[in-house]
Amino acid sequence: MQGPSRPLRGALYVVGAALIFLTPSLGPLDDRFVPALVEVGAAGWILTAVGMLFSVWARVTLGRNWSASVVLKHGQELISTGPYALVRHPIYTGLLVALTGTALYNGRWRALLGLACFAISFWLKARSEEDLLEGEFGEQYRSYRARTPMLIPSLRLGAAAAPRSQSPR
Repeated sequence: MQGPSRPLRGALYVVGAALIFLTPSLGPLDDRFVPALVEVGAAGWILTAVGMLFSVWARVTLGRNWSASVVLKHGQELISTGPYALVRHPIYTGLLVALTGTALYNGRWRALLGLACFAISFWLKARSEEDLLEGEFGEQYRSYRARTPMLIPSLRLGAAAAPRSQSPR
């Protein structure tokens, strides 16, 4: 199941990659949003590495359930452990963190615009996947979706996961 958003997602990937990685001049979009400092570049590299490692962790955790296309595989399981306990789409989260690092390293407004293209594309693909997973897993997926953020981990995870003690009556 690809849905009508597949061509749009593909176009957003191409535009996003061109904005981030290609070098033709784009006028004011070539202006910097951060100064060209070693510290800024280092922060960009660190974010890129952390994001890629998070995506790899998610891909390994997903195992045989992974597919590049939005499809269900025979014997598909709902994975909710590891990075999937933090966000429902950790591969996209990791890639977005990595692309944020790349945009920071690049330092130009065009890279931020490219990052936005990727973010929209990943969000569209995640929505397609969620429709498919809800159709397959029903209430189990709705429950997972209710307790787990889509792309950005909640800062309240520790509080939400901690068991509540009951007061004596």
